[in-house]
Amino acid sequence: MNWTLDELNAFVYSVKLGSFSAAGRHMGKAQSRVSTAISNLESSLGFELFDRSAKLPILTALGKEMFIEAQTVLAQCQRLHARAMTATLGEEVALTIAMDEAVPVNAFESFFLRVSTQFPLLTLTIINGSQEDIAQWVNEGRADIGVMFHTASLPDLLEFMSIGQFQHSLVVSPTHPLASVATPTLAQLMEYRQLAICDRTGKSHHLPLSASYWYIDSYYYIVALVLQGAGWALVPEHVARAPWYASELLELSTDGIPTPLFVEIGVVNRRDKEMGPVMRWFLKTLDGLLDPHASAIE
Repeated sequence: MNWTLDELNAFVYSVKLGSFSAAGRHMGKAQSRVSTAISNLESSLGFELFDRSAKLPILTALGKEMFIEAQTVLAQCQRLHARAMTATLGEEVALTIAMDEAVPVNAFESFFLRVSTQFPLLTLTIINGSQEDIAQWVNEGRADIGVMFHTASLPDLLEFMSIGQFQHSLVVSPTHPLASVATPTLAQLMEYRQLAICDRTGKSHHLPLSASYWYIDSYYYIVALVLQGAGWALVPEHVARAPWYASELLELSTDGIPTPLFVEIGVVNRRDKEMGPVMRWFLKTLDGLLDPHASAIE
């Protein structure tokens, strides 16, 4: 078999983008070159990847299997390239880490203190955002690593490593009508406005439980509005119990809510980006950061 990585890229982008012409635009190539690359790949493999009898090419049964394999091969090649680049580099002199504003502050303050002693000459930049900001900044190269809550979809080049889970807390103001209901049912919650999290474009991967809702891109601003009686909300428990307003919030039981109430937090990085010793230490240390039973990593 004499297939090339260019042919695999043409195949994968054609599937993802829906046509040879769209793949060509993405790759900066003419449609004819993409079509030729896929034909050459089919010749090398010995079978057709697309059924071309319709207006747009449709994956054959074997094409669907090869699509999965091709993505795996390309991902591994990206990692290989990153390792090769790392071999020519020494320890990084600067890194940028993007963090969701709602991650547990105390745990990461402790992490950054360790960074300061472990790598005293490192220039570290910390930028804060919310929701989709983090993945976007890492994908665009504005940040080397991101710490964020799990989202249903990530850009193709990003890898997500889970570092912990948090329970959502159901919170209201002590003056809210639900404050007198220790364990509200879903029907009772639906009678009142929900303040739900979204990204900065106003979009969300999770539908609110209530038909009456506001979307807000910050858990902390959600809590501020909850305290004013604007509605009820589900927020990570460490946000609900933050010392500067925990005594003013009222937490209710979530036993009446049928949907999963865990939020996963993790680290994202580009798998095609070279990774030096500092970056590797970051990922190794963050992997156990939120586990109370994990031993310290030297």
